[in-house]
Amino acid sequence: MTKRVLLASPRGFCAGVERAVETVERALALHGAPVFVRKQIVHNMHVVRDLEERGAVFVESEHDAPAGAVLVLSAHGVAPSVYANADRRRQRTIDATCPLVSKVHAEARSYAQAGFTVVLVGHEGHEEVVGTRGEAPETTVVVGTVAEAEALSVPDPERVAFVTQTTLSLDETAEILAVLRRRFPAIQGPPKDDICYATTNRQQAVKDLLPEIDLLLVVGSANSSNSNRLVDVARSAGVPAHLIEDAAAIDEAWLDGVDTVGLTSGASAPERLVVEVCAWFRVRGVSRFGQLGTVVEDIAFRLPPGLRQVAAATPAA
Repeated sequence: MTKRVLLASPRGFCAGVERAVETVERALALHGAPVFVRKQIVHNMHVVRDLEERGAVFVESEHDAPAGAVLVLSAHGVAPSVYANADRRRQRTIDATCPLVSKVHAEARSYAQAGFTVVLVGHEGHEEVVGTRGEAPETTVVVGTVAEAEALSVPDPERVAFVTQTTLSLDETAEILAVLRRRFPAIQGPPKDDICYATTNRQQAVKDLLPEIDLLLVVGSANSSNSNRLVDVARSAGVPAHLIEDAAAIDEAWLDGVDTVGLTSGASAPERLVVEVCAWFRVRGVSRFGQLGTVVEDIAFRLPPGLRQVAAATPAA
């Protein structure tokens, strides 16, 4: 029988997610419903559903929103072609791209303009990777594994640069970059790591938790890269781990023989979902709850221009 739940800290919403969610809320307050949002504003179904109830309409493409509509671009960033398409359709775009993702876009653009082959370390098909690659699609190649790094061929080995997706596994990325640096000794990269502070902090918090727990539950959606990486961190250390959308997804069979459960959440998961998981355990007799972690996150990003003075219709989710 499970006796204790130990929560990782930090967990949950990062500054980029808070900014993106508040951007949609303020756009609704300013323009009224509907406000169209290209893709999921962040990768969490609960956040998406909450915003839908307030009047946000989520679409797959700028082509799916009406001409002249207010269109919010998601936190994951988009290719320059999206802005061009929206402009042709006279859509009023509001850019909710996380500033740390925008930094990677700028790096990729700069390297490409300087004549480098840009190696984008990331997961093929992920929205952030699609957007970053769109800055220089002819000269950017996506590498997602050590094997792909070993097999990579470039036109000029002396003119290679790398950037990375912001939500990757720290350990796996380090392995890939080690291969790239060995194979291309002249490779250039950004002076500061592209993997964002929130991804780094949440993975380290899980590592700190692992010696104390028998099982890890990660609250997050299946399409959330940073949430999946938290599961990977635990499993790579031999600790069973499961990604759950919410408390309803917990399988009690997972808890057989488990004394202490670790609990964390991805950077796009609202804290109320963690509270609900704790309530699920309380109903089943667990009375011992603790928290492990000393890192304090105090980063905040300014809202997009035009929204900063608008009172949000409701507090951020």
